Amino acid sequence: MRGRLYILSAPSGTGKTTLCNRLLHATPRLVRSVSVTTRPPRRGEADGKDYLFISPEAFRRLKRTGGLLEWTKYAHAFYGTPLSPLKRFLADGKDVILLLDVRGAREVKKHFKEATTIFLLPPSFEDLKKRLSRRRTEKGVEIEKRLRLAKREMTQVDWYDYVIVNDDLRQAVRALKRIIRKSG
Repeated sequence: MRGRLYILSAPSGTGKTTLCNRLLHATPRLVRSVSVTTRPPRRGEADGKDYLFISPEAFRRLKRTGGLLEWTKYAHAFYGTPLSPLKRFLADGKDVILLLDVRGAREVKKHFKEATTIFLLPPSFEDLKKRLSRRRTEKGVEIEKRLRLAKREMTQVDWYDYVIVNDDLRQAVRALKRIIRKSG
């Protein structure tokens, strides 16, 4: 049996990585596709688990050779989805979750029409501002840039199959598990 593909999008700071990690722990058949990036790791991030941290040259080579399903430049760094591991997981019957921005989600959906798309919203825009500030991974200018992008991304929620508001992490995980059970 071929695996299913799930795409989870959310503005930066909404909790998609935390939600995904909880979901992976509770759903043994589900794996996360690890994206490649040219940005340096943040404190606590592990290469191969959170991202595959690669040089800009290696990223360009992957792009040139068709090794990326989708890619984007965000905040002075490149991000992309390696195609080979994704195809292998699906062929092995694993369900795969991708954490992608809106543009990446649309690109993947062109190639995998059966993919289930899910958008994670913060409880409010004010809450998102607080979350980004508490992270302390970006400065004020970078936070403002992420907030402007979040506003644009949140206008796209109607394109997604499902929308979850992350105002309670346990409830958001349960909602995501229901979606996976329903579509699987």
